Amino acid sequence: MKIIAIGRNYAEHAKELNNPVPTVPVIFMKPDTALLKDNKPFYHPDFSQDVHHEIEIVLKVCKEGKNISEKFAANYYDELALGIDFTARDIQSRHKEKGLPWELAKAFDNSAPVSNFIPKDKFADLYKLNFHLDINGETRQQGSTTDLLFSFEKIIAFVSGYITLKKGDLIFTGTPPGVSKVSIGDHLEGYLENEKLLDFYIK
Repeated sequence: MKIIAIGRNYAEHAKELNNPVPTVPVIFMKPDTALLKDNKPFYHPDFSQDVHHEIEIVLKVCKEGKNISEKFAANYYDELALGIDFTARDIQSRHKEKGLPWELAKAFDNSAPVSNFIPKDKFADLYKLNFHLDINGETRQQGSTTDLLFSFEKIIAFVSGYITLKKGDLIFTGTPPGVSKVSIGDHLEGYLENEKLLDFYIK
């Protein structure tokens, strides 16, 4: 299983980090050791002083595919979840300044909490999904798939042109604006269409 993530897929998030709005998807990856399930606590790493939360909708790939046509891409995922792309922003900033890859900032252990998955057929319109993240009872991030720069199908078609997708792979589809630092003791709660899917603490 691999975790593929899409960066800067909401224009306002790109702007808040002073990044250009992309014209093609920005791709990075996390290893399977980044996965954190069952709302287990996230232990703040000691190598970063500035870990940020980035809440995202996550797709689960349901069959193998390569060079998938966009018009058929919807057949390659059948479930959705909420995930958080924890990012060591201080490390990422240093690496970006030097033109280096982001892996140390993005791919560390447990940096990808993922909720339980829900069949996509439960939702009337996948491009009108609302989701938000509360920290200590205060809403920090709010997003809607209405604002995606690249649709789920476009992402699958693009990625599969370079990387074969396999059953069980996860795709993080991008984060809305409002990212900020987490601290030990914080309580994170993530909601998809007002259903709480994430509920865990920073330790």
